[in-house]
This record gives sequence, structure tokens and C-alpha cells, in this order.
Amino acid sequence: QLKLVESGGGLVQPGGSLRLSCAGSGFTQYIYSIGWFRKAPGKEREGVSCISGSGGTTNDADSVKGRFTISRDNALNTVYLQMNSLKPEDTAIYYCATVPCTLRVVTGKVPEEDFGSWGQGTQVTVSS
Repeated sequence: QLKLVESGGGLVQPGGSLRLSCAGSGFTQYIYSIGWFRKAPGKEREGVSCISGSGGTTNDADSVKGRFTISRDNALNTVYLQMNSLKPEDTAIYYCATVPCTLRVVTGKVPEEDFGSWGQGTQVTVSS
């Protein structure tokens, strides 16, 4: 079974940067499409960004376009989320999951049955 582990979260000042990693292990002979999601207290889960298995397709939420960049290194079984110009409203627990990379990921319309494995999450706090 595929296992996903997120890392790279932390406390950063507004305007700062972080790079999150989503490392896959286990059943990795298939290249999975990966999505990043975030959950802030009192808010619904939000799709942030996704990337296809080849890396040729990406989708980003409007709230992060121009600030966040998703990428992957399949040789390392790792997907990255580079987050720049961070804002307090980016504060949340960030999760990665296997999910087809379609616009539905960033519009919040992915059926639950489309999700595969989830990581445990990593906390991102943007505060001065």
C-alpha cells in the first residue's frame, strides 16, 4: 500500500517562504497523480494544487496562483509545494493525497471515492 508523508511545515512570517514535501513509499511502481489540500480551523478542506504523474499537468487554486508552485521528482517519489509570499490566511494543516489532477481538485468538487492514500499532514503557520 502506498504511504505518503508530508514534511516542511513550520512557522513563517508574512511574505516568507516554505517548501513542503510529500514523499511516497510502499507501492510506488505506479506514478500517482498528487494533490495538495489544506484545512484551517473552522473552514472547509480546500484543494490547493495538483500535479499529474508525468508532471505535465498542474492545476492551482486561484488563491495561490502566482505564489505557490507544485513540482515532482519521480526518481525520489516526492512531490513538492513551493510556497512564496505567504499570507496569514495560508495558515492551515497541509495534506497530500493521491487523486486525479483535474480542475475539480481546486474547485472542491472531487468525489471522496476518487481519493486514494492521504498523508498525516504538516502544519503551516504564517504569523508575525
